[in-house]
This record gives sequence, structure tokens and C-alpha cells, in this order.
Amino acid sequence: MDYFQFHDRRFSAITGPTPTLELLAEHQAYPFAHEAGVFCPESNSLYITSNRCTGPDDKQTVYITRVDLNELPLKYEEISTNIPMANGGINYGERDILFCSQGSMGQPSGLYLMSTLSYESKILKSDFFGRPFNSDNDVVVLKDGSVWFTDPIYGFEQGYRPHPCLPNQVYRWCPTSGNIRVVADGFGRPNGICFSPDEKIAYITDTDRVHGDGTIDDQRVSSIYAFDISDYGGDVFLTNRRLFAMADHGIPDGIKCDLEGNVYSGCGDGINVWSPGGVLLGKVLIQGGVANFCFGRNGEMFALNEHRLWRIQLGAAVKGAILGI
Repeated sequence: MDYFQFHDRRFSAITGPTPTLELLAEHQAYPFAHEAGVFCPESNSLYITSNRCTGPDDKQTVYITRVDLNELPLKYEEISTNIPMANGGINYGERDILFCSQGSMGQPSGLYLMSTLSYESKILKSDFFGRPFNSDNDVVVLKDGSVWFTDPIYGFEQGYRPHPCLPNQVYRWCPTSGNIRVVADGFGRPNGICFSPDEKIAYITDTDRVHGDGTIDDQRVSSIYAFDISDYGGDVFLTNRRLFAMADHGIPDGIKCDLEGNVYSGCGDGINVWSPGGVLLGKVLIQGGVANFCFGRNGEMFALNEHRLWRIQLGAAVKGAILGI
């Protein structure tokens, strides 16, 4: 099977002459490789979150796994934290990770800070002026320190969160001032979020095609929307909402940019790649699809495929916008 599908000649500048796809790990006991995908260059390790599983007490749970990438075969360990139903994550300084917690019936959804040294964690933000978040999904941190995250109602639909107190929305939180704002609404299910490398454009996926109760409707949205970042007297707004792209297989879940502004998203057939202008350049085909992924070093990517973890090698000049390596 040819794992690299070309839709535009520009994709060859991304793949390089000899792209590869390699299976790094497989874990059949449960779908350990679902979300987050946070690469920590200092330790050459990867942190991933599982799909929903049934825990020892028969309650729904999510496991966080640390993957040591320093030698093969890979060593990976399930780590213990107090983060309920962890999902998306992002590097936060050199030694910490900021996780989205989807919450539970008795624990709030919110943003948790976890140390990669001790695995100790604490909740930083769990509400919008007293109204609890639904089930925070994905998060990104900009250069000014602001934290942007999505908050769909999947937890309620999947039976582990109370009735929603907020719409399906996207938020901007400033940890230094404490200010929190709704920056975008009108989504069916806001999911992945990322920014262009110059932080002038926000990309947000809407995965409304698939609801948390398992219903699928092809007439519902499975698209990526782009927004301009506008400054009004020092306050930031998302403006000029427009359709950027639609996933033709499944839904566009996790989303990232490279330093050239190309947009990558985990979809039902693997990782799809679009130009900054929204043209589908090509795909990395992975059977079963990809929920999320992250960049490593020099064109390296790690794709989360539920029971399998894959390593993709693109051209060495390709670098993810988050770490720039």
C-alpha cells in the first residue's frame, strides 16, 4: 500500500523524496493512543491519552501514557494522575504539560497543569464566571501566554458529565490577569484548535458529524474554520470566520500547522494536509484514521491510531509550528 497520497505537486516538498511510515507500538488491551500527543524534546518522550475505557470500578476513564523514544523497542508506561478524562494537551514551559480535562460526574472539567518530573497535577481553570465547563477538549498556548481551548458537550453525551451549563464554545484565558472570554461560538462540536506560525490565523475544527452518543449524520459539519486574529485597543478578537476545508473521510479532529503555514489534521483516513490557502495537498493514509498527532524533530511526526502508535518521517525541513524544531 502507498501510504502517501498526492493531490497537489506541492505535497512533494512536504514529504521529501523518501517519506516513511513506521509502526512504533501496538497495545491491544485498550486504545492507548487517542489524543494529546505532546512531544517533550528535553527527554525525547511523548505523552498521549487513551480513548474512553472502563476502569477497575466500572466507570469510564482515560489513561495517560508516557512513551520513551530513546530506544527501540519503545518503553511506555501508564502514569497515575488526578486528571479526570484527560484529552488534548500542549507543552507548557520546559517541564510541564497543560491538559484539557473533560471531567466526570464528581470532578470538574478544566485545564490541568501536570509536571513531567513528578506527574503531580493541579487544576488551573474550571469555569466561565462560575458556570462550569462542559468537557474541555483541546488547547493551545500563544507567545503572549494566552491559553485558547475548545469546550464541546461530548462528556454529557457520553454519560460521564452532568447536563451542560454552557454552549459549545471556544475560550481565551489569560493566566496572568485571570481574564477569560468567549471568542467563538456557532459550532456544532468545536474540537481541535491551532494557530498559524505567525499567530495571525486561528484554525478550529467542528466535528458535529459525529455526536457523543455515536450517531453519525453526513449532513452535519465535519470541517475546519479559519479566523483572523484582530486587535482592538489591545484586546484580541476572532474575526472573518470562513470555511477553510472539509474532511471527506470521518471528521477533522486534532489539528496542527508547520512553520510554512500548511495545516494538518487527523481524519478518518489518516492525516490530511492542506496549503495555507485551503487546497488539499495530500494525505498520510493510516487504516482506521487518526484522532490526533504531533510533530517531533526535523519532519518527524507521531500519529495516534487508537491501538497503534505510528512514526511518520516527512522531509527533514518540515517543522511543527508549536516547537519549531
